[in-house]
Amino acid sequence: MSIDKTSSARHAAVDAPQAAEGAVTAVDPRLLVQQEGIAGYVTEFKRKIKAGELGSIPVIVGLILIAAIFTSLNSNFLGPGNITNILVQMAGTGLIATGIVFVLLLGEIDLSVGSVSGLSSAIFAVLAITHGMNDILALVLALVSGAVVGAIHGFFFARVGVPAFAVTLAGLLFWNGLMLQVLGPDGTINIPSDNVVYKLEGYYFSNVAAAYILALVAVVVYFWTSYSQNRRRQQAGVPARPVSDILMRTVLIAIVAFGVAIIFNQYKGLPLAVVIFVGLLVITDFVLRRTTYGRKVFSLGGSVEASRRAGINVTTIRITVFMIAGFFAALGGLFLASQIAAANQGAGAGNLLMNSIAAAVIGGTSLFGGRGRTWNALLGVLVIISIQVGLGIQGVSAPIVSMVTGAVLLATVVIDAITRKTQRSAGRA
Repeated sequence: MSIDKTSSARHAAVDAPQAAEGAVTAVDPRLLVQQEGIAGYVTEFKRKIKAGELGSIPVIVGLILIAAIFTSLNSNFLGPGNITNILVQMAGTGLIATGIVFVLLLGEIDLSVGSVSGLSSAIFAVLAITHGMNDILALVLALVSGAVVGAIHGFFFARVGVPAFAVTLAGLLFWNGLMLQVLGPDGTINIPSDNVVYKLEGYYFSNVAAAYILALVAVVVYFWTSYSQNRRRQQAGVPARPVSDILMRTVLIAIVAFGVAIIFNQYKGLPLAVVIFVGLLVITDFVLRRTTYGRKVFSLGGSVEASRRAGINVTTIRITVFMIAGFFAALGGLFLASQIAAANQGAGAGNLLMNSIAAAVIGGTSLFGGRGRTWNALLGVLVIISIQVGLGIQGVSAPIVSMVTGAVLLATVVIDAITRKTQRSAGRA
């Protein structure tokens, strides 16, 4: 008996180093930067690649390739006017994708967002234009309608136990029918230029100072929050980034922020649509990463049963997540109505649903739940709109655009699946 135990111990001693060689050790990047300086970034990058933690790297590389390819075909692709139009056009779909990110973090799906976006624009147009209600009040009611629709979906999913796919598929059909009923026989309600919804995508801050002030505020806020967080980590005795690292990141943020501000000012100025979209991304990112509610959402995406045993109210979190998705679908619908200055029967139709889901996934949110950020919606929709605009400049037909977008989505899902396998083999899943 003792011989067997000794033999097993020897085998374990031999196998342990081999297992250690195959495993990927998680190291706090803050310590690497402190100990190795700039080389620490290289070490951390290699570790992430080996562990399958690609993050936003694929989509950033994709954006660079897209810009390079279309610029080589047409030098106007990166012109101030075209870049501004791309950033403005992405707001509507991007906002819908932001709500989708919340749902995907649970490992679920919402197929109704396209119809909900169309319904909200119809409700606003009928209240504000047909019946003469105050624009702001009509806008608030349209947004509330989206949240209520989301709550209904969440109730049937979380309380009754109907799969989210089935509930939202039924919602896709029902809310589209209700939208047609609300619009009435005419089917189209034009939005005048003095209307608040018209200005969502049509208004620009023409004063050049506006873009530069916003860029400066963004840089200062980023530095202050990063520095304050580091101070708290130091006081708590946990690893913190060196000040030089924070300064380097702040400089990179400043280059991007002021670069975009210069581009805006070379065209019409700072677009209101971009301000609202980015502002909401900052808020939702804070909610997911810095609040108890956000941690509960990620927890449910990791394991529902573990979350329930930890005392999390699973039903409440699920319902509120679908409410958030409904709210952002309604808001995105108003932006899309602003884009065409009308609410019509085609609202929410076409590729809107697929583009919204694709934007969240292409940006880096996992279809399997538990991993993603609302900033993924920005990156993903930027890829989609850039492809659509670039191919449009080249005169490529709509079917080809859909095929290319589908191919990009498939490639992203394949990368996501491979990444999860790599993380699992590295003990990081």
